[in-house]
Amino acid sequence: MKLIYIAIPMVCLVAAIIAGLMGRVIGRRGAHSVTIAAVAIAFLLSLVAYADVRAGNLFNGAVYTWGSSGGAVFQIGFLIDELSTMMMVVVSFVSLMVHIYTIGYMHDDPGYQRFFSYISLFTFSMLMLVMSNNFLQLFFGWEAVGVISYFLIGFWFDRESAVFANLKAFLVNRVGDFGFILGIAAIMSVFGSLDYAEVFASAPAAKDLTVQPFADVQWHWLTVICLLLFVGAMGKSAQVPLHVWLPDSMEGPTPISALIHAATMVTAGIFMVARMSPLFELSETALSVVMVIGALTAILMALVGIVQNDIKRVIAYSTLSQLGYMTVALGASAYAAGIFHLGTHAFFKALLFLAAGSVIIALHHEQDMRKMGGLKRVMPYTYITAVLGSLALAGIPPFAGFFSKDAIIEAVHASHLPGSGFALLAVTGGVLITAFYSFRLIFMVFHGEPRMDRETFSHVKESPWVVIVPLIMLAVPSVIIGAIYSESMLFGGYFGGAIHVAAEHDTLGHVGAAYHGVSGLRFVAAFIWHGMLALPFWLALAGIGLAWWMYIRNPELPGMIQARVRWIHTLLDRKYGFDEFNQAVFAAGARRIGDLLWRIGDVRIIDGYMVNGTARVVGWFSGVIRKYQSGYVYHYAFAMIFGLFLLMTWFIRN
Repeated sequence: MKLIYIAIPMVCLVAAIIAGLMGRVIGRRGAHSVTIAAVAIAFLLSLVAYADVRAGNLFNGAVYTWGSSGGAVFQIGFLIDELSTMMMVVVSFVSLMVHIYTIGYMHDDPGYQRFFSYISLFTFSMLMLVMSNNFLQLFFGWEAVGVISYFLIGFWFDRESAVFANLKAFLVNRVGDFGFILGIAAIMSVFGSLDYAEVFASAPAAKDLTVQPFADVQWHWLTVICLLLFVGAMGKSAQVPLHVWLPDSMEGPTPISALIHAATMVTAGIFMVARMSPLFELSETALSVVMVIGALTAILMALVGIVQNDIKRVIAYSTLSQLGYMTVALGASAYAAGIFHLGTHAFFKALLFLAAGSVIIALHHEQDMRKMGGLKRVMPYTYITAVLGSLALAGIPPFAGFFSKDAIIEAVHASHLPGSGFALLAVTGGVLITAFYSFRLIFMVFHGEPRMDRETFSHVKESPWVVIVPLIMLAVPSVIIGAIYSESMLFGGYFGGAIHVAAEHDTLGHVGAAYHGVSGLRFVAAFIWHGMLALPFWLALAGIGLAWWMYIRNPELPGMIQARVRWIHTLLDRKYGFDEFNQAVFAAGARRIGDLLWRIGDVRIIDGYMVNGTARVVGWFSGVIRKYQSGYVYHYAFAMIFGLFLLMTWFIRN
């Protein structure tokens, strides 16, 4: 099995190298064939690993030793357990669908081979991240997905907006990664190891270990470590205030939006915190911070989503909001619910992005929903799959999103940590907003009368099968995966020892007590029935109904409301001013500091004193010496005699 574990990421790396370095030789067909075959192999081998783990065969071992220093050993190794195999299957499956879809979406792009090389390399990086058994390899995968995302977001580098977006994503993630690497350094300092098993085993003994950063101030080391690691998760999983890069990443091709925003890069932070549950469970302060940050992200980004008119940006803000839900689950110690929502979200969010891409293809890369409408009858497959994805996103039973989202809300309700009341209000209110903006998109894009000219509409047709097949393949798990895995993942101990929850924080255990003795289809029916009697279900229906009433029955109403509450619309449209603040304070501030350093450090000190100043000193000294170069022999003879006198005096005295 060890060879299988090595092969899963390595086939993607080999394919990326072949497509990237030999793209001109193998051509477009060769590039997509080799990368799709590699990801398909990775997916099939991930299924083999998944089945082996479900049979009770776990693996935790090193592949090779990268280096050693001062007694510390740095290794590349794999941890194959219930958590990692689930992530491997989800990542490789979504990546496979994106690879296939890319054939149709990027058909005419001159960077075709380069794009396939990038997405295969991205898949390799993510697999290395989720399979790691130590912080060194985790950091490698963490940084690798960040670097490749820089290339992917800025793939169309001739667009100024794309270059700005990829630089923005790179810099914001560096902020988070700075905290992340400090957290890893703190782990090395406290535990003397970067191996997960060793660190987790030693963590309880370090629970009361403190550090004194200032006089009369003491912090618990584990709280510091967890908060630093979470700063990394805030950057990678786009939590407030480090969320600003993700909406702008829409500048990349649509397949990248699906790959980055569904199951890979943005879920890395969620996966990491769940993997670090043995540490986070020892710090209630860290858990409360995680919960509150997640709640702010869930509600604030959902509100921004309702005023967006770019079809991809609506889905992007939906991703931000759903990542907030996952983060809230982690803070409530409902790690299983957070990871379950990560899995269900991966399918229906990838489906929605690819459906949006299908619409964009049909409309010749038009993304403004105000210029769409009436596409239901000419794009039936795209419409049906988009509706299924939206129902899953809105949390309507029995679709996948219902089970995971409802479990998160119930777990937060059972939590007693500081901030849980605010988090419950945020995630419950977010249900109404999510359903509203999800079906606002459906009604604006597919229903009503076409809002483009007749000639454009006459050329609109359904996307080719290479685009439709991935939509159908993603729609299937978006419908059924929740009902199949809800019992085992939420309450059945599916993740085993991969996730650790302290008894006093076991919110899912409290929720699951209501279903004691119920299993199988009876459990699914009981869960759905309980959900349909709860407030979130009716809020979701109200959100759908409100969207229908505003955009189908009264299409003039949104404009009237916008005119009445323009200040609210402006606030949401400007995304609370985060971008303006960052540009004015951090970007402009960095430029001012750079200008100051240039004027004082470079011009005045280096050029003025060190370079030009040295030249002036040499010139002055040369001018002084020049006066003694008279050309008269008796002057030189006198200088020689005087010099000899000084030397003799020196030697005689010594």
